[in-house]
Amino acid sequence: MAERRNSRKVDEVQNLEALMGNKPPQALDVEEAVLGAMLVEPSTIDEAMEELTAPCFYDQHHRMIFEAMSELVNDHVSIDLITVSDKLRSKGNLEIVGGPVALARLSQNIGAAAHMEYYIKILKQKTIQRDLITASYDILKQSFDESTNVDDLIDNAQSKVFAAIQNNVKRDVQDIGSIINSVLDNLQELQGMTGPSGVPSGFPSIDRVTQGWQKSDLIILAARPSVGKTAFALNIARNAAVESNMPVAVFSLEMSADQLGKRLITTESGLSGEKIKGGVKLEQYEWVQLEETLKRLAKAPLYIDDTPGIPIMEFRTKAKRLVKQKGVRLIVVDYLQLMQGPAELRGLREQEVAAISRTLKATAKELNVPIIALSQLSRNAVQRTGGTGKPQLSDLRESGSIEQDADMVIFIHRPDFVGMSDNPEDKEKAILVIAKHRNGEVCDIEMKYKASQVKFVEPDQSLDVYASRGPVASAVNDPGPSDYNFDDQQNF
Repeated sequence: MAERRNSRKVDEVQNLEALMGNKPPQALDVEEAVLGAMLVEPSTIDEAMEELTAPCFYDQHHRMIFEAMSELVNDHVSIDLITVSDKLRSKGNLEIVGGPVALARLSQNIGAAAHMEYYIKILKQKTIQRDLITASYDILKQSFDESTNVDDLIDNAQSKVFAAIQNNVKRDVQDIGSIINSVLDNLQELQGMTGPSGVPSGFPSIDRVTQGWQKSDLIILAARPSVGKTAFALNIARNAAVESNMPVAVFSLEMSADQLGKRLITTESGLSGEKIKGGVKLEQYEWVQLEETLKRLAKAPLYIDDTPGIPIMEFRTKAKRLVKQKGVRLIVVDYLQLMQGPAELRGLREQEVAAISRTLKATAKELNVPIIALSQLSRNAVQRTGGTGKPQLSDLRESGSIEQDADMVIFIHRPDFVGMSDNPEDKEKAILVIAKHRNGEVCDIEMKYKASQVKFVEPDQSLDVYASRGPVASAVNDPGPSDYNFDDQQNF
């Protein structure tokens, strides 16, 4: 299969040669020198095999010879004129490449073994050029296709160009000494910092365990419906954007931007949700209370995208743009199961969710920012009898790959909500269950959930955790809302 894929890749370049009238970048004499050296100089084989692949050879005959050599190395058979001839004969390619005479001619046309590194560098440069030409042509064809989604087009273009470069750049092995020096430099930098090393959650009990949300981590926040996933995620986003002035992006697939805005206003103002929804009229002084408490939120670097059922590729494109243009440090996705995976996997739900999960992790790693993805739990989480009723990793809905891809899995457990407690004192009790933590401890963290204000607080904190609030005496005669302009915040 790999052989057919490599051949198709080179054939595409050769088709472009006929179409465009220009020869793609190539160095046939260098290809001959590398193959000849491998036939007569055993010391050059390992270096060539480590750095080169079959598509690095433009000439079809040279590619066949290199593939035969690769198979011999994998079979632990030494490479020479006889073994390579036998391997090509067994594959039916010996006569195609010109027979034993062609191999003998290659063995005579060799450069110095000391120059192998330079030869390899030339072939890799030519390969990158050819791959970029192929990628550019694919992008050109897709750009002329009116049915192609523009966001998909942008993401595919970025991915193809990145792959063309990355596929031919191998990362060198690092010695332990350089790794230790890098770690010590980072440790020294952390010593001068106060507070978490990552993006602060705003909850000291969580930050003590996580040291903040770490770069490139995929954090899964899971619970059954109506337990408080969105509320907790918004609390985290708000804390990072308002308290720490760190740009945060929220992708809301379930709730509209207006609905999220009302939740944030409820949390920030301290007023009840019924008043923000309009079910209960605001008093005159409460308008001024709103104005004073919402100034910081209105200016916070918080960006919301409420595209319903956003395709995973469109999400990647928007996330890249937000990180590049807005300097986003944290991304929240609400929620994972509502995203659309690759079109070819539609109808194969488990595989589609697995693809979404992998892409989220890859995006977090590529952009070097933490991604918090909300996830639903299966009904097993509430149907289970006995024990404490806490969710388990096996309760993650629709795909075991979510657990596998995540660096951290956090469950929200409310004993009174699932009928595990009749104690009135447990009505506001919420437990954050850190069930998986790739780089730290797993534990339970007790919190309180204030449903009327849609926010989580530490058990020892009062209700007014964000700002001092209360009636403003001077506002008693205020006829209504002030003319403060909340549109100063640049919208996403």
